[in-house]
Amino acid sequence: MRLAVWLALSAVTLLGGCASFTPDAGFAPVAERVGATLGRNAVRIGDEVTAAETRDRVKALLARPLGPDEAVQVALLSNRALQADYNALGIAEADFVAATLPPNPTISLERTTMIGLLEIERRLVVDLLAVATLPARAEIGRLRFEAARMRAVEATLRTAAETRRAWYRTVSASNVVAFLEEARLSADAAADLTKRLGETGGATKLDQARASAFYAEISNDLARARLKVVTEREALTRHLGLWGEDLGFKLPVQLPALPKRLAGSAELEARAVRDRVDLVAMRIDLEALRQSLGLTETTRFVSIGELAGISSTEFERADGRTHRSSRRGFELELGIPIFDLGEANVRRARETYMQAVNKLAAKAIDARSEVRAGYAGYRATWDIARQYQNRILPLRRIVSEQAVLEYNGMLKDVFTLLTTARESAASNMAAIEAKRDFFLAAVEFQTSLIGGGGSSGSPETTSATSSAAPGGGEGH
Repeated sequence: MRLAVWLALSAVTLLGGCASFTPDAGFAPVAERVGATLGRNAVRIGDEVTAAETRDRVKALLARPLGPDEAVQVALLSNRALQADYNALGIAEADFVAATLPPNPTISLERTTMIGLLEIERRLVVDLLAVATLPARAEIGRLRFEAARMRAVEATLRTAAETRRAWYRTVSASNVVAFLEEARLSADAAADLTKRLGETGGATKLDQARASAFYAEISNDLARARLKVVTEREALTRHLGLWGEDLGFKLPVQLPALPKRLAGSAELEARAVRDRVDLVAMRIDLEALRQSLGLTETTRFVSIGELAGISSTEFERADGRTHRSSRRGFELELGIPIFDLGEANVRRARETYMQAVNKLAAKAIDARSEVRAGYAGYRATWDIARQYQNRILPLRRIVSEQAVLEYNGMLKDVFTLLTTARESAASNMAAIEAKRDFFLAAVEFQTSLIGGGGSSGSPETTSATSSAAPGGGEGH
């Protein structure tokens, strides 16, 4: 059994190069990159202590109105789908550790008897091909684990981006509701005033009908806006991972102020191609495939390679005595490449590698385009929102004030006043939507640079009919 002992000692020696499990399933580099990119803490919940600490942090965040950054932090702590992505990282670590382990030897014991003869044979079998390729397979496993880390980072960035989108949509919907509630009060007062004027002959039935229709349209718009708040808030709730008593979290009514200046546009494409986590993961996967292709080409002619240490002992009964004899040796088993020369495996590996090369090149081209489109949307929506804020709304206020003055001076009729109010309401709602669109475009632009996008598509844009009256009609 000297050969068997040597094989066993060799296997023990190989164990020195085996990877071991980390306490956090390899999550520390993920948390570090997420913190550097987002400025938020990502946490992998793997035990009751961490779960309790995370719960306390969420409770503290929910005690105050949630801004967009605070909402992202809650999502990183509470979103269970994100935790499932972190579990996938733990699975990848298990695959990596398994790839660094030498193959288990196989021990067999055979006992045969005949009249007066007992034979016992012992075998220790080791897969030589697996042992010889262990360093290469371990390195491939390490690369795949690194790619899994990048995919965990990408999942975190995606969750953050989706949460920000949902936050901006929810708050803008609440902003619309707040505006429409005020507009409805004004419309109600106008309808009531027109009705009283009609009783005294100061307003025609047509004026009264127009005022009542305006009030009804505003009421319908308010009902639709309230429904949208419910649906958008529920979408945000799902991203935050909240339920039960946490559903009463508070949000601001107004969107944040527009930034005074925008990010620069220098070297955006190069930055995206260099830093986007999806491209980083694909490059690591490509390197793993390259090494896997080399391993396939190296071992194409060998499919089976087993070495067995053999020890056999015979006990023979003769002349009233038991005679013992022993034999030792080894057995080498190799596959003979007669029919399968490994060409199919090599071709498959080459095509898989080239497929990954082309996918990476296509993704890099897409990334460059997404950055250009993202920056164009980011810039254009900022200009539009600022135009509403600095010019359109101030002009609408002047128009409304002058219309009221001229109506009070009997220079304008009720129809002109209602038309002005309808146009002012449309402009205010379009301004809220324009501001929302800017923040959504900012999220898209950011994800085009760092990764984690692809779930929302292009941001919503204000339609060409936004200047029409609430309720979809002009009211004439």
